[in-house]
Order: sequence, then C-alpha cells, then structure tokens
Amino acid sequence: MDRIAALEQKLVELLLANGRLREDLAAALGLIARLEQDNADLRAQLAKNSGNSGKPPSSDGLKKPPRAAGSLRGRSGKKSGGQVGHKGAGLRPVSTPDKIETHEARQCTHCQGALTSAMATGVEKRQVFDIPEPRLEVTEHQAAIYCCAHCQGVTRAAFPEGVTGQTQYGPRLRQTAIYYNVAQLVPEDRVAQMMRDLHGAVSLCSASVVNWVNAQAEAMGAVIAHILSRLTVGGVRHLDETGLRVAGKLHWLHSVSNAAFTHYRFSQTRGDVPTFLEGGTIVHDHFKSYYAHMSGVDVHALCGAHHLRELKAIAEIEEEPWAEPMTALFIDLNRMKHEAMARGETALANAALAASIADYRAIVAQGLALHEALPPLIDKPGARGRKARRAGHNLLIRLRDYEADVLRFITDFDVPFTNNEAEQVLRMMKVRMKISGCFRTLAGARVFAQLRSLISTARKHDLNIVHALGLPPDQLILAFSG
Repeated sequence: MDRIAALEQKLVELLLANGRLREDLAAALGLIARLEQDNADLRAQLAKNSGNSGKPPSSDGLKKPPRAAGSLRGRSGKKSGGQVGHKGAGLRPVSTPDKIETHEARQCTHCQGALTSAMATGVEKRQVFDIPEPRLEVTEHQAAIYCCAHCQGVTRAAFPEGVTGQTQYGPRLRQTAIYYNVAQLVPEDRVAQMMRDLHGAVSLCSASVVNWVNAQAEAMGAVIAHILSRLTVGGVRHLDETGLRVAGKLHWLHSVSNAAFTHYRFSQTRGDVPTFLEGGTIVHDHFKSYYAHMSGVDVHALCGAHHLRELKAIAEIEEEPWAEPMTALFIDLNRMKHEAMARGETALANAALAASIADYRAIVAQGLALHEALPPLIDKPGARGRKARRAGHNLLIRLRDYEADVLRFITDFDVPFTNNEAEQVLRMMKVRMKISGCFRTLAGARVFAQLRSLISTARKHDLNIVHALGLPPDQLILAFSG
C-alpha cells in the first residue's frame, strides 16, 4: 500500500510538472510569436524609405534608392529634356546694350596688308552679360532752409518720405537683404556678410536685417489678409502640415494653397487645422483632424501619391498580392484622366468610369479577404485601444470607407491626383530648418511665415520677388488680383 501511495504521489507530481512545462511552453511560444512579429515590424521599418513611405528624402542617407528605379508613376513615354513646342528661355541679345566696345584689325590675315576704317564692310556682334562691380550709390538729399523776409521765420523744406536719418540705407538695399534672408533662406549674419562682399555695405549688421524683415512683415499685413481671403471660400485647396522647432519646442506649420495663392500659419498643435475654410474641395493626406474639425468644407480628396507610396511598401515588404494591381489601376486612371483632358473632355465616359470603380472594389475585396484569413496580430504587453491591424489592412479599410475621396481625381477633373502642391510649398520651409535648425521665437517664426506667404504667392504670379518686396501693399494686392 505504501508503494502504491508513493507511486500515486509521484504521478501527481509529474502531472503538476507537466502542467507547468506546458504553461512554460505556451509562454515561450507566445514570446517567440511576439518576437517574430517585432522582428517583422523592425525589418519593415528598416525597409522603408522616401519612395515607399511618408519619410522625407533627407532620411534616406547614403542608401537612397535610384530615383528612376523607384518612380511610382511609371514612364511617360516622352524623351528627356525639352518637349516639342516648349519655348526656351536662353540668353538672347538686347537691342540697346549699356556699353559698346569696338574692336578693329590693323592687318589683313591673308596678304598682311594694312587695313583702314574705310575698308570695313560690317560688324559682327557678340554680347556679354555681366554684373557691374559692386558699389553703393549714395544720394544726398538737401532740404533748403528759408528765412522769411516778412516775419524772419525759419522754414525748412520737407525731405522725401522715408528719408529720416542723417545716413541710412535705401529701399533697394533693404529689399535685397530681405530677399536673401526670407526668399533664399540665408541667415541674418551671413546676409550682412553678403551685403558687404557683394554690394559694399560695409557697416551693415545682422540686427538691421532682422529689423527690416519685421518691418516688412508688418507693412504687408493687408496683403497677407488678401491672400487668406482668396483661399478661404470655395475652389480646390491643398492642405498639409509639418513639424518645426520654435523656441525649443515642437510647433506645427499649416499651409493652405492653390495654383495662385499660398498661406502659412504656425500653431502649437498639429490638430489646429484651418477650420475657417468654407465650401469647395480640400486635398490632403487623410489626417483625421481634417475630417473631424472642418465641417464647413463640402468635399474632401485624398492624395494619390501617398497611396502609391504605401502600396509600394506593402508590395515590396509585406508581399501582398493585391498591392501591385491597385498601383497599376491608380496609374492607369491618372493616365486616362490626362488623356481625356488633352482631348478637351471634362469627365470620363460613364462606361469607363463604372468599369474602373468595379475594378477598384474588386481589388479592395480581394485584399480584405486576404487579411481576414490571416491570424490576428499579437497584442503587445500593455497595449490598449482597438486591436492592432497590419499596414495593408489599414490601407484597405481606408480605400473601402473613403472610396469617393480616394477616387475624387477621376470624378472631378479639377482635383489633381496628388497633393504635390501642398508638399511643394512646405519643401522650402523644411530647407529653412535644415539651414538654421529652429526659430528662436514664435514671433520670428510668424514673421517668416507671413513673408513666405507673400513670396510664394508672388512666384505663382510670375513677379520678380525683389521688385514685389518693394511694392506698396495696394499695388501688390492689385497684382495678385489680376
């Protein structure tokens, strides 16, 4: 009996040990699964670059993929360089040169005989365009002082407006300094150095440049208000935002733009989207705050370039079979749209549109079926909220739920396929941060944003920027209204 009891006790211990081993095995398998999932996530992050994600090109480093090989829009079929009908912009001779230098020959190159001016039969002309040697042109203003013969009172003639100091720099030099600083993104101390080297302004300091920039922004307040008013109501507007360091903290630069106007605005939060916009269509990258807070806007359109980058990552990294057909469909739809526009059409034919939408829905359904058959992702320790989904699954749900906004570019030819307009107007602002690192004050950042709004808008109206910076506000508003 003692032996049987001992065996039964041993059996119980073995069963308990077996249970513990099974628990340990299950925990180990769960840990392995989580590590495999983390490994896959890390590999996916390492495989992402500016061509298959929203990462900026500057993050690619030395591993940046070749641009042509990574093109998302495919080959256009056109030869590189200028296209047929393109009007060149080369250097052309002028009819009235500033200076003429004559060159004469004294001896015949054939018989070595002497040549005289009477033997000349014509001239061959060549023009050299160059910059005059830098020097400041000093204008002295002399205001006459009078003594009245009747009452002996002293009267002084008035100086021109703006001539306030005994010595001062003139408006053209100030405009040039502002242009270097705000348009070409040269820091203030280097602007002062450039003005000394290029223009002979030997006593100019960086503080003067800062003061001129601030004064210019204040003077152009009415122009900035006009730009914003032209973007507020109706039409197709492009929206985007990017993070910038201001006064040591993360701030957000929001942009609203179209083909003719650009407006920049700094905010402390990314979600502070331009809720003042009314009507029309806004093109963006599916930032949720645009949907949540912009109730005054009628229609949304999503950027196709963002979708192409996401699809490229899903095809290359996750190897999901539906991604390449969807990419090809987007490219074909954009091509069909441009071909129709070239023929003078304003919409796709109903049959072509219906077939394209049917193909779109079929690919989305194929992708969703794939993800529904896959095992769910393992929640990370401490994870809260909705259950995590794969990147491809999230994109498919967006393509399904926001179908009208995704395909807006083929149902409304005024809406482009991409949000490149917004990305282009933000690009120079990011260059500014690469050069200077940050803005020291929020006030300085807002001054810069105001003047960049003016400069970007002036470029879209083909205005000379230095000349535009010198125009009175009413004339600049008139130029922007034309």
